[in-house]
Amino acid sequence: MLIGINLGLALIVARLLKREPYIAGSGIPQVEGQLAGELEMHWWSILWRKFIGGILALGPGLFLGREGPAIQLSASVGQGFASEFKLSGTDRRLLIASGAAAGLAAAFNAPIAGTLFVLEEIYHNFSPLVWLTALAGAIGSNFISLNVFGLVPVLHLSYSRSLPVSNYWHLILLGIVLGLFGYLYQRVLLVMPRWYHQLTHLPRPIQGIVPFLLVILVGYFSPNLLGGGNGLILGFGQHVPPLFVLIAIFIIRFVFSMISYGSGLPGGIFLPILSLGAVIGAVYGVLMNQLGLLSHVYIMNLIIFSMAGYFAGIGKAPFTAILLVTEMVGNLTHLMPLAVISLTAYLVVDLLGGAPIYEALLKQMTMPKTVQQLHRPDHLEIPVFFGSPLNGKMVRDMPWPKEALLIGIRRGEQEVIPHGDTLIHEGDTLVLLTDTTQRTRVKQRIDALLATLEKKHRD
Repeated sequence: MLIGINLGLALIVARLLKREPYIAGSGIPQVEGQLAGELEMHWWSILWRKFIGGILALGPGLFLGREGPAIQLSASVGQGFASEFKLSGTDRRLLIASGAAAGLAAAFNAPIAGTLFVLEEIYHNFSPLVWLTALAGAIGSNFISLNVFGLVPVLHLSYSRSLPVSNYWHLILLGIVLGLFGYLYQRVLLVMPRWYHQLTHLPRPIQGIVPFLLVILVGYFSPNLLGGGNGLILGFGQHVPPLFVLIAIFIIRFVFSMISYGSGLPGGIFLPILSLGAVIGAVYGVLMNQLGLLSHVYIMNLIIFSMAGYFAGIGKAPFTAILLVTEMVGNLTHLMPLAVISLTAYLVVDLLGGAPIYEALLKQMTMPKTVQQLHRPDHLEIPVFFGSPLNGKMVRDMPWPKEALLIGIRRGEQEVIPHGDTLIHEGDTLVLLTDTTQRTRVKQRIDALLATLEKKHRD
């Protein structure tokens, strides 16, 4: 009976995926592609199919998270509002970004982290207008979810004592471990579609049958391991299992997370990443406690810190990771250890050549040739960060892409009309006018230009 039910669910989801391929996976790469001008999707088609497909995929206990789908659903709502009010260009992207922030804020009860996730991971722009719009959406969504529906945060953990500074060497060592396993997670996740094709020879929409059938085995023998992992994480607050049990939990969750997400089913990796990070922290804490190098009262500290470190390494979004755990725990005293472990894991993944996972998934995504290219003017904003090679350059000295025109420089509250001898300063935001179809190409050319200037400066 279970096999028949799961096969039926898998076929329903497969039909939804065949009609709308962009509901596959978490949906965060799709939102990022929308904001970058690389993808164009119909918001209503995404909204109802992602909602139904996500519920059918998450319901049986597959190792998927709900946070990614929540972000894509909310971004679709933002796109729907933009369509209703006939908004385009920057205004449309602002509403999509605001919706994405609202989705994560509702899922985690973390409006600040939801806002920063959009800025750091999705929009890649710390423009004040983006910040304020995303924050407004996140606060509104969080208020509704808490006060109207009465939802509680997915994760709420606490610890009895702060980690002493004398034990911070554990954070460095654990951060290195998290970075290594984070890089492994990236590599395996990105190769899963190819493995599915080689091993199953099934069409992409039907590959979800594999996790739908295999999850029955996990549910039969160990039902407490099913789902995205929030129950597992909260269980650590009551009891931390022995070392070998924790290792077995990590192996099972890692393997089935890859099988679940690699099939292309509608579901995210946000919460599975946090749960795997928590298990790694528990393994490390229990091992160090058995070796007499760590008091048992600090194991919970490492579990909480490891969630941030693992996400910071895989997503390469350390600020989001730090704020997300801060809002979940509700305590500001752990900002320093969170920063240490997150930056350590980030640096390890960066040194190994790992890319932000959602950006890598977007690049891997096959773009349908039938997507209609819209020819209309659009704005591209380029922030000038501290130490940027653009600092001190004159506008006429820069070989701007011929497909774009520099029409403004936002400097604080002022809008500067650029001339040939206008100097570019740190903190400026350059506003370029280009065609929607050329937006990605222009951005890539400017990134390549900046990389060349930085290399010349070093030489």
